Amino acid sequence: MDHNTYIPKLAKIIEIKEEVSGARAIKTFRTQFLEDNGFSHRSGQCAMLSVFGKGEAMISISSSPLEKDYLQFSILKMGRVTSALHETQVGDIIGIRGPYGNSFPIDKWKGKNLIFIGGGIGLAPLWSVLNTALGKKQDFGNLSLFYGARTSKDVVFKQELEELKNKMTVHLSIDVEEPDWKEYVGFVPLNILDKKPSPKNSITITCGPPIMIKFVIQNLQALGFKDEQIYTTVENKMKCGIGKCGRCNIGMHYVCKDGPVYSWAELKNLPQEY
Repeated sequence: MDHNTYIPKLAKIIEIKEEVSGARAIKTFRTQFLEDNGFSHRSGQCAMLSVFGKGEAMISISSSPLEKDYLQFSILKMGRVTSALHETQVGDIIGIRGPYGNSFPIDKWKGKNLIFIGGGIGLAPLWSVLNTALGKKQDFGNLSLFYGARTSKDVVFKQELEELKNKMTVHLSIDVEEPDWKEYVGFVPLNILDKKPSPKNSITITCGPPIMIKFVIQNLQALGFKDEQIYTTVENKMKCGIGKCGRCNIGMHYVCKDGPVYSWAELKNLPQEY
């Protein structure tokens, strides 16, 4: 029955890192399958995580396909299942099924400058494609990241971001001024206008709160980026993962199957209901 997409594969949690504490807590989980089952994914895809006895939830895969030692998920505590995941310990067994959805067409971006734009937990879906690009850095032009959070305490991947500054251009921001904050203060879309990345030979990849994505796209267009140069992901619409429940539809599209990755040239023609 290994072919049955409804049956989760068993995986052990091998590492848990607290990214953000408080009411909007975020933890990063690294997992390993108990058996070699041939699971492989592409950047942008999601997986269904099961906490047995609690339920399951669709979560983006934040580790790169180039990473073979573990599968990583960064999870915001929101509901029953994500709260149950936050209560798990290293060594606990969870279920994973998938992967689901399409992926970022990174192979088509060779020779391009890549600009990653994230907000809050939206950095997690970008983390996979960003690290894949870093692993194949010779295939691309300049790599840069714009990332913002509400406060400095809400920044995810803090240590990794500091290390990332040695490998690519990183522009960080928080929404409200803090005494010890030395970088940009303001919303991510405003940081885009402030830094003015060039649209020449460039691709932008953005993920974050829908309102952030809306204004990021507007500001990129103001800077001269064309619709086909802007990519985003609408994974928040994904539910069952296989297009059966119908809850992910945008018009005639089923995000589980046709998405969650879209260029703005594609997405803008769909009903603006997401």
